[in-house]
Formats: sequence, C-alpha cells, structure tokens
Amino acid sequence: MRDRRSTGWLKRLAAAYAAELLEPGMVVGLGSGSTAELVIRELAARVRAGMALTGVPTSRRSERLARRLGISLLAPEQASAIDLAIDGADEVERETLHLLKGRGGALVREKLVASLARRLVIVVDASKLVDRLGERMPVPVEVVPF
Repeated sequence: MRDRRSTGWLKRLAAAYAAELLEPGMVVGLGSGSTAELVIRELAARVRAGMALTGVPTSRRSERLARRLGISLLAPEQASAIDLAIDGADEVERETLHLLKGRGGALVREKLVASLARRLVIVVDASKLVDRLGERMPVPVEVVPF
C-alpha cells in the first residue's frame, strides 16, 4: 500500500492541483526541476485531451520534455506575456514564504519567465520548507557573460 504522505505522492498531488489553474489558450511558463516536470506532464495530459496551450520553458530539460510530450512551445524571448508560470523552488521559509531558486542552473531563465507572467505559482511539498533560507544548501548564483 502506498504511503499517501510520501514526498513523491505529495509532489504529484501538488502538480495536479497547479494544473487545475490552466485555461484553454493560455501561455504557460514551464518551470525547472522535478516538481515542475510533474506539472509539465499534467499540462501534456490536458493538451492530449484537446486543451490548446503554449508553453514557455525555463530550462533546456523542461523544453525537451515538453516537446517530447507534444506541447507547443515559445522561447522566452518570443513571449511578450505569459498568463501563468508554474515552477518549483529549492527552499521556502516557513514563516515568510521567501524562497530560493536556481540550484538546477536555470536561474536567469526562471527569473525572465516569472517576470513576464501575470501570475506565478510556486509548487513545493513539505520537504522544501526550512526555518531559514540557505539552511540546506548555499544560495545559488548564476553568472551571465555578455
């Protein structure tokens, strides 16, 4: 019997809940990381069921998965506006809900997509909650050469 409190089960439940926010015709920011990949799979199920959606991926990995699952895509630089961005986080402070992102190396693209979004939803399970940011990992920094 599956433990309903397991991290995997909670992530899938959170991803399914976030996907309920999708509406036909939306341009959706596709986050990075394991939880965001579950959201992308939920989005793909809706596309297969006939819902028209366009994704804007925040990482090459998310882009490959979305493309493989049949989701129409725009590059972040092609999107003038995003209706809803759904992403995960590396850590979330319990009290303030401040969060850390970017451990997966897509920090700049995640920030760009989030800034274009009318609405941003961060999907996490209890394993991401901390008392203080940086408690489990260093603060991510991404260097972008120009």
